[in-house]
Amino acid sequence: MELNSDPLTVARLNEEKIVGNCRDFSVTLASMLQAKGIPARPRCGFGAYFMPNHFEDHWVCEYWNEQEGHWVLVDAQLDELQRNILQIPFHPLDVPRDQFIVGGAAWMLCQSGRADPNQFGIFDMKGMDFVKGDFLRDVAALNKMELLPWDCWGLILTEYGTLPPDDLSLLDRLAELTQADVPDFESVRRIYESDPRLCAAGTILSYVNGNMVQVELTK
Repeated sequence: MELNSDPLTVARLNEEKIVGNCRDFSVTLASMLQAKGIPARPRCGFGAYFMPNHFEDHWVCEYWNEQEGHWVLVDAQLDELQRNILQIPFHPLDVPRDQFIVGGAAWMLCQSGRADPNQFGIFDMKGMDFVKGDFLRDVAALNKMELLPWDCWGLILTEYGTLPPDDLSLLDRLAELTQADVPDFESVRRIYESDPRLCAAGTILSYVNGNMVQVELTK
């Protein structure tokens, strides 16, 4: 608004926009929709529409379509320029669920061997530990803790190869509950709030520009 005081419905030139990442777009849209009384929440996962044979670390927004009676994925980052360059085959106001893979669905695909975890990530960061991180950030976001893409806590900090059977079993159960639009949210909330391995609370670690910073979360 400081750069251009026109209503937000008026498209802006690139030099009149602010810089942000996918998480910023998703949280901002969710906030706008909630302010209008429309249920909405950010989702963390992977986009299949950025590069061939690759699932890119990404966030979108999910809102409740009252008329159709189901949750709809929206990619608020995809403006006309990006849609043209990336040749997006769908409308960004209704992203197909095989084009945006939420964290739990990605975990299930990779854990079962149906997908290669090395195809999931961003830059040189990939693999099961990266999938696990996005999965648990998605679970936190569902519980109104929309943390930054580089914030880490609990099981995110435990290497996949060292996870004991009970941790893997917990993650598999949680992935099953969150791999779509989460019809059984109360079960997800109970598991998240009752287990310190999952719940983002207290001190977390944030990795910024190669440096690790301790951050105290407050409610």
